[in-house]
Amino acid sequence: GVTSRYILGLELVTPTGETVWLGGKLAKDVTGYDLTHLVVGSEGTLGIVTTAILRLIGLPKAKSDLLALFETPAAAIACVPEILARGTIPTSIEFMDRLSVATSCAYLNEGLPYEKCGAMLLIEMDGAEAERVDLDAEAVGDLCMEKGAIEVYMADNRTTQDRVWSVRRNIAEAFKVASPIQSLEDIVVPTASIPLIMPELDRISKAYGIAIPCYGHAGDGNLHATLVKDPSMAMEEWKRVEPLALEALYAATRKLGGKISGEHGIGLKRKRSMAQFMDPVELGLIKAIQKAWDPKGIMNPGKIFDRD
Repeated sequence: GVTSRYILGLELVTPTGETVWLGGKLAKDVTGYDLTHLVVGSEGTLGIVTTAILRLIGLPKAKSDLLALFETPAAAIACVPEILARGTIPTSIEFMDRLSVATSCAYLNEGLPYEKCGAMLLIEMDGAEAERVDLDAEAVGDLCMEKGAIEVYMADNRTTQDRVWSVRRNIAEAFKVASPIQSLEDIVVPTASIPLIMPELDRISKAYGIAIPCYGHAGDGNLHATLVKDPSMAMEEWKRVEPLALEALYAATRKLGGKISGEHGIGLKRKRSMAQFMDPVELGLIKAIQKAWDPKGIMNPGKIFDRD
């Protein structure tokens, strides 16, 4: 899940040198503004976190994973809202297109049946009762088949689950080896708009002659659409088309009500595009908050936005 949901409290050293506790060991707290979660995700621009109190949850007693194969990425993505609408929400729904799976399998010398499909959904179910988890997993698998899956495999033992998840977790690392020159993106769109983003990626890929493998957390609309330089493309051409393709990707994301970062953050790379995705009033408030906390601008300067 999202890390911020598990942060209960923080000890923070402010830019002016004071130490303050925010939040604490409370199940809920609306005493004043929620400064704890203002700091979470601030990328070091509001202070230095020295201690964090985390919410812990127990490991599930039962777990089952499904690997659903679809003919096209669009078909796989279109199934996600259908799964979410059925009532029993999976712990995770991960999307992987064929190129992402193939690259990771080659990197790991692993074998998943990607040759017969255009994309996969890796769906994780867990709970306290094994029988209930198995029934839910079977129902989700049946739904995938109804919505066009070519085949659905169930990984109900630890060894198989580890193999499948290893492929998903190593995609980014595999692309670093296979395609060192790339732009890893982190767009997020409303879950209802997930099926609409895939045709846009295909259009941008064809328009600029670059591959855009895509994988990510389809259950919450967060997709890592990676702009990848083909080895045969001249560097001069890459430098020309990469910013154009990136702007097209951001424009498509914005049109669907999305944002440029679901989890990686803004940093230096995306700060030039922040204003396109935020109301001027909202951006002004963020800058005012940062200036109030850090009047001398000493905390991680240049990240997220330039100081006025």
